[in-house]
Amino acid sequence: MFEQEIEVHGHLIDSMILTRIFDTIMDLNGEFTVLDFKIGKAKDEFSYARLIVKADSQEKLDSILEEVYREGASPVKIEEVMLERAEKDMTMPDDFYSTTNNRTYIYHNNRWIEVEDIMMDKCIVYDPNSDRAYCKPIRDVKMGDLIVVGEKGVKVVPPERPREGVDVFQFMSSSASSERPTIHIIRKIAKDMYNIKKKGGKIAIVAGPAAVHTGVSDAFAKLIRKGYVYCLMAGNALAVHDIEYALFGTSLGMNVNDGTLAVRGHRNHMRAINEVFKAGSIENLVKQGKLTKGIMYECIKNNVPFLLAASLRDDGPIPDVITDIVEAQKRHRELLKGVDMVLMISTMLHSIAVGNMLNANVKVVVVDINQAMVTKLLDRGTWQAIGIVSDVGAFLPILVDSIEKIENELD
Repeated sequence: MFEQEIEVHGHLIDSMILTRIFDTIMDLNGEFTVLDFKIGKAKDEFSYARLIVKADSQEKLDSILEEVYREGASPVKIEEVMLERAEKDMTMPDDFYSTTNNRTYIYHNNRWIEVEDIMMDKCIVYDPNSDRAYCKPIRDVKMGDLIVVGEKGVKVVPPERPREGVDVFQFMSSSASSERPTIHIIRKIAKDMYNIKKKGGKIAIVAGPAAVHTGVSDAFAKLIRKGYVYCLMAGNALAVHDIEYALFGTSLGMNVNDGTLAVRGHRNHMRAINEVFKAGSIENLVKQGKLTKGIMYECIKNNVPFLLAASLRDDGPIPDVITDIVEAQKRHRELLKGVDMVLMISTMLHSIAVGNMLNANVKVVVVDINQAMVTKLLDRGTWQAIGIVSDVGAFLPILVDSIEKIENELD
């Protein structure tokens, strides 16, 4: 048998860290022997476990260790991180370390260095001049960059269950179900948003055009007006249909207020696009007094940055939309730095993309009427998200109403 002695510290039991390590070893046909196990006796005391992991080949042992290290374990004997230079721009060494979205450290020059800007499925670059480590996408790699290779000297710290009592984000993210107490969860999310705003934190929203189609553009706009939105991320469609509704009262040619088909309404989204082109930008449309309400109007009036990224199927797209996908990725990463919470509302592709850019400590709420979409986001690695299977047309008004009730009680 080939074996390695590992250890793990933290709130191992209630955060399920030790359970996940045991499950990983057994699922990969390995064996383990627990050498030491100490349980924290108070809620703020850490637990500790030391064990030997065994496998019938070095290759299998390495595979098991790679997985358990990502669950928070580390070898008892700490080894220096391995670094290898990139041979050319946008090229990583073959054995590059692929990141998770959990807090990550590298051991270099006899100390642990936290990796900055951590997000999943990237590489780690060490800068010897500043003695700092950064998480970088492959497109940002430059020839000569020192890139972490292998698993040695890398430590991952998964988020743990909060110590401050009941929290809606504790164990709600393991699955998505339409049978959860949605209204109760929304009220807890509203309370969390209120607290984040009160502390000067940042809440980002990723949204699709369903926020307009379902008739809750006004509720969305109120959320922005009340100062709960730090930035908005969407595609061309959300902006176009929001402007269509603001100018003509329709969305996809349907009268939003009563759901009837508007006469020649199929032209309205193209008319909205034309109005933006005539003005030169959404901001100019507001300055000219033509756009006087809606989601995009509130973003302009309240200086809330918005990022619109195009897709192949977009009509127009309007002038404010970024059509270079690489530039859009870069701008997303810049805006997401330091966010505390992200609401993802009825947009699968944008939600998955943004989810890949977040570290695991960012609170994520994903709302969609399609359970498969919510599940897909969780399966793609944004495991910390709360999945709510609900019509956005019901979710947003309840959220705004809950926030206003909390404000009335506490302000």
